[in-house]
Amino acid sequence: MAQASEPGPSASLWTRSLLSGAVAGLTVDCSLYPLDTIKTRLQKARHHTAAPTSNLSLRQTIRGIYAGLPSVLLGSAPSAASFFIVYDGVKRTFLPPSPVEAPSRTHIILTHSVASSMGEIAACAVRVPTEVVKQRAQAGLFGGSSLLALKDILALRHPDPASGARRGYGQVIRELYRGAGITIAREIPFTVLQFTMWESMKEAYVKRVRRSAGPGADAVSHVPASTSAVFGSVAGAIAAGLTTPLDVIKTRVMLARREDGTAGQEGARSRIKHVVQDISKEGAGAFWRGIGPRVTWIGIGGAVFLGSYQWAWNALEVKEKLEKSDKSV
Repeated sequence: MAQASEPGPSASLWTRSLLSGAVAGLTVDCSLYPLDTIKTRLQKARHHTAAPTSNLSLRQTIRGIYAGLPSVLLGSAPSAASFFIVYDGVKRTFLPPSPVEAPSRTHIILTHSVASSMGEIAACAVRVPTEVVKQRAQAGLFGGSSLLALKDILALRHPDPASGARRGYGQVIRELYRGAGITIAREIPFTVLQFTMWESMKEAYVKRVRRSAGPGADAVSHVPASTSAVFGSVAGAIAAGLTTPLDVIKTRVMLARREDGTAGQEGARSRIKHVVQDISKEGAGAFWRGIGPRVTWIGIGGAVFLGSYQWAWNALEVKEKLEKSDKSV
């Protein structure tokens, strides 16, 4: 007689997606944070100025390069977990383990595209507020403090001290989700490119291993974490390079309100149209500012993120199989 307390296959898969995603998010954000800070500062600068960095102590330098990290630590695990719960859930819905007939290549690519898009929207609901706070700290605003950047946003619930105009919590929510539209517009093409390439490379790897193993060998069910990391790095670097202009626009939009130290220009400055016009005045190269750190960061990050995700997924899968075999004995 089956025990009612035992989770079913779908429950264990949901848990695997949640835990694997959380591990992947924390691992990549913590390990590659300095590159993300450098990229943000390159994209922020409209004019190159010689900053007096020679007198900075090692402690100040480290503190500056890790500015905004507390915001990321709070948001990376839930954001990545949200992504993979939705992504894996959509994949299981449209690509069941034992389909009646093999799905076409178009159906597979379309499924991966829809799954990654929906997963990214779910992740952005968590990521955007932490990204706004993080990037303002990274850019050196509010002394590089995540707490002060957050307090500045929360202060919008009070009337404007200069004009006395009423604001309220609606203004706080709008400020926390500043740049949400352009973030989603950047993330969806990036994620579709990255995950479609990553899944295609994994699928080709599994087919090749099965062919070389021969008909009598056990079927290969998963890809090693190291192999998945290499595929994730290649896919991430290509996708990052192609979507750099959208990333530059997103960074400028998120920094718009306090970038110049004034709060009254947010209505004009933060509109995507005006941000694009401002960047255009700097020349076409401004849209590709920070491409080096971005491609490097996401190339390495793709390996860490998808490699650690695959490692956690494989480890949890093996653990579940061992537990089932122990119960059956």
